[in-house]
Amino acid sequence: MARFRRRTCIILSLFILLICSLMMALKTLRPDRAVFGDPFGLDLLPELRQHTVHLETKPGMSNGARDDSITNIKNIKSIAVNSLKVPVMAEMNMEELPAPNYNLHAFYYSWYGNPQFDGKYLHWNHPILPHWDPQIAKNYPEGNHIPPDDIGSNFYPELGTYSSRDPYIIETHMKQMRSASIGVIALSWYPRGLADKEGESTDELVPSILDNAHKYNLKVTFHIEPYKNRDDHSMHKIIKYIIDKYGSHPAFYRYKTKTGRVLPMFYVYDSYFTKPETWANLLTASGPLSVRNTPYDGLFIALLVEERHKQEIQRSGFDGIYTYFATNGFSYGSSHHNWAVLKAFCDSNSLLFIPSVGPGYIDINIRPWNNHNTRNRINGKYFETAFSAALQVQPDAISITSFNEWHEGTQIEKAVPKRTELTVYLDYQPHKPDAELRQKRVKGPAQGHTVNV
Repeated sequence: MARFRRRTCIILSLFILLICSLMMALKTLRPDRAVFGDPFGLDLLPELRQHTVHLETKPGMSNGARDDSITNIKNIKSIAVNSLKVPVMAEMNMEELPAPNYNLHAFYYSWYGNPQFDGKYLHWNHPILPHWDPQIAKNYPEGNHIPPDDIGSNFYPELGTYSSRDPYIIETHMKQMRSASIGVIALSWYPRGLADKEGESTDELVPSILDNAHKYNLKVTFHIEPYKNRDDHSMHKIIKYIIDKYGSHPAFYRYKTKTGRVLPMFYVYDSYFTKPETWANLLTASGPLSVRNTPYDGLFIALLVEERHKQEIQRSGFDGIYTYFATNGFSYGSSHHNWAVLKAFCDSNSLLFIPSVGPGYIDINIRPWNNHNTRNRINGKYFETAFSAALQVQPDAISITSFNEWHEGTQIEKAVPKRTELTVYLDYQPHKPDAELRQKRVKGPAQGHTVNV
């Protein structure tokens, strides 16, 4: 009888293990046609809740300007998907680094801080965000993370709880991005004196980021965050500020359009919170605050989340769309199967299409109730699948979410194994810490404005 019970227990344990494995696999391969059947991600789409919860946590150039400040697909030799091995940083030199791909943009965050450089931790101590439903929220912990061992991330950076102000960190990040053939840094940016609610103003870091980017032949574009009271008037002022202050730097990114114009590019996060009529004041030629055909003209790329945003973006006067979210199936824009339709819409309306791809998603160390939104990395397979989906529609560029958004587990920055009494951090094993920086390079066209396999 005892032998029978033991055998029954073993069989039952194996059956439970099999069921758990199947559930994890199904979660990882969540169909990209999934719909919002439950409120798992509404906090990430604040428009659906009718108030903003930022996902921090989310002059023209003269003819004599330097040639290397004009970056477009014409200069691209390759685009990434898996297997370029990154040498040890200390042994790198410029000759050994792969050519930068200026149609490969990575979202970059300079909001991290530590006591050595900032007098305190910033962002690593991110609070645990409560669910908007009090009945659900009461089932989850509250409070802040306590660095350096306890941080607001499910992965742990190889560089530790670094400060974005540390010159060594800035240069190391530039090396890592260049080693992955990334050509453009999409820098998360707030106007001078403003910041997200967990950080501090970082506009003063832009000169150092530009200088270090130029050292590695990288370019910097601005990812304008939804700062307080953002509207057409304030945007007109900050576009003028950015171009006047940083536009002459050789690392300032400009894109050559199909019509031959060379213009700076700006990503505009949460653009859909502002009415199309307000954007049109700034972004259409007839608008009272128009930047069109002035020294402050540019290519303004709007975030598309819902399908209806297509028409709103067109009415607003934007020049293109991006999708940001790394979670396939989370939103209309982030669902891979919609990218062909979005690309066709952009082509028919003379808009740029820049889909966003990511290595995975997990944010349960700051949103413990959001495990439904997790997308496992599958040892790089998720990232490769996203890249393949983007390449198939021949986009104008590809954006990566992200280089170092650690809170949401979308980073490709180097991560290492770490275990504490309370937490076992995820890592890239069995691969090395630079696994997500390794890329498979696909030859791109010599001419044109699309990315082809």
